[in-house]
Amino acid sequence: MTTTITIVGAGLGGLALARVLHMNGIDAVVYERESSRAARGQGGMLDLHSGTGQRALREAGLIDRFHAIARREGQDLRLLEPDGTLLLQEDTPDDAPLERPEVDRADLRNLLLDSLPEHAVRWGHAVESADHGLLHFADGSSATYDLLVGADGANSRVRALLTDARPTHTGQNVVELGIPDIDRTHPDLAAMLGRGNYWVLGNGQSLSAQRKGDGRVWIGLSFYTANTASTAEDWFATNGIPFDEPAAARGRLIDLLTGWDPRFTALIAACDDTVLPRSITTLPVGLTWPSRPDVTLLGDAAHLMPPVGQGANMALLDGALLGLALAAHPDDFPVAVREYEREMFERTSAAGRQSAYIQEILASPDASQKMLAFFQPG
Repeated sequence: MTTTITIVGAGLGGLALARVLHMNGIDAVVYERESSRAARGQGGMLDLHSGTGQRALREAGLIDRFHAIARREGQDLRLLEPDGTLLLQEDTPDDAPLERPEVDRADLRNLLLDSLPEHAVRWGHAVESADHGLLHFADGSSATYDLLVGADGANSRVRALLTDARPTHTGQNVVELGIPDIDRTHPDLAAMLGRGNYWVLGNGQSLSAQRKGDGRVWIGLSFYTANTASTAEDWFATNGIPFDEPAAARGRLIDLLTGWDPRFTALIAACDDTVLPRSITTLPVGLTWPSRPDVTLLGDAAHLMPPVGQGANMALLDGALLGLALAAHPDDFPVAVREYEREMFERTSAAGRQSAYIQEILASPDASQKMLAFFQPG
């Protein structure tokens, strides 16, 4: 009798799991709510750490293909004060090891998708509920499973089978913007940003910028509030940001950056009409649940944490290690699930604590000085 392994969510973690299972001759099906791989944008860049995200790709037999799309120069870093003071500049030598190279999230997802059989991902399947070995989709159809893996992100539908925990607002409210083809359209701003990560940290406000492989610069503006009971929508409405009017929204964002160097507000003015609000939420650090033989979670569904460089790496490693555990126990998936969860709980709890600590730094009144000390301890 064939055991049915069902993965909900074609994000990085779910695809890494499907890939490792495929390498070990184990069939799995991935159900994804999006209609196709190109249904929506995939965000900015990711830095893949050598011991976590890159380890996962090595286990998946994809490390050489990853190196072909990774950007060594993306490891560059510039840290500044809102008044324009440069606190830290780290430029990556051409022969530097690929400790934390950057990669476009979309490119990495496509690498994983291309490594799977075409039938492995079933697009346009939004899960409404699951239990008793049955998945129910929004279109009224259903599918059976023997092992269900929730890789369905922050708002996971599968999570409710294992825990009552729900994401809560961190107090960080983000607006995503971007400048296309910056080297041609704004060479002065391109030179200012450099090749890698660009951070401006102030009192309750921050700007981060990253170059993407297609020449676009992704920009994230963060506004921090101590009122975590409110939602991001509340904050955006209170501060009068009209997201349906991009030009007016950019103007309002510039107004909020009181006292910032004109070079930084020029970045906002140069952005196109992509102005997207985001609410940053997290699950409790150290979240666990009693193991079930037929259900488990990975990635943000299991351990949603602030976006400070750990989430994607943890998700990829979750997927790879769960795949290896299932391959090691092909006739006893409950043992594999318990083995995976024990390791995952310990590893991601540590990552969650570090991410929460960095989040506290970013929200602090002297964020730039504290981050400088973090990068240059002692």
